[in-house]
Amino acid sequence: MSPRRPFLLRAFYEWLLDNQLTPHLVVDVNRPGVMVPMEFARDGQIVLNIAPRAVGNLELGDDAVRFNARFGGVPRQVYVPMSSVMAIYARENGAGTMFEPESAYEDEMPLMPVNEEVPAQEPGMTVIDGSLSDADPEEGGDDDNDPPPRGRPSLRVVK
Repeated sequence: MSPRRPFLLRAFYEWLLDNQLTPHLVVDVNRPGVMVPMEFARDGQIVLNIAPRAVGNLELGDDAVRFNARFGGVPRQVYVPMSSVMAIYARENGAGTMFEPESAYEDEMPLMPVNEEVPAQEPGMTVIDGSLSDADPEEGGDDDNDPPPRGRPSLRVVK
């Protein structure tokens, strides 16, 4: 039998949006295959805002959740295997659900002995569409020592 989690996730996502609520996803970052900005993870979890205005190219697939989002102003690509999705809820009132463990996902998690050392992995996150300036700060591209303009600021109403 196929897992229930992808179907319930999509249903709760649509229900939250239909009620003008902001859907947030709770993800277990310790599961294999999770690609999220780890600097924002706390206690092995990360909470992701998956509202349409916060993400781009959102795909709630049968095997994973994929989207593009900005974290601290830096565009990132996020990949969350369905097995690592722990809950979906509304930011405004907490309405939503936690997902119970499913045998389909427990079977795919590799078991490691407790004393075995975890091999070092290269970071799985990449910056997408990042427009970093190639200007050298020594070349005078941005003068932080300029004094602020003098005088009183003014605005004019244009009708």
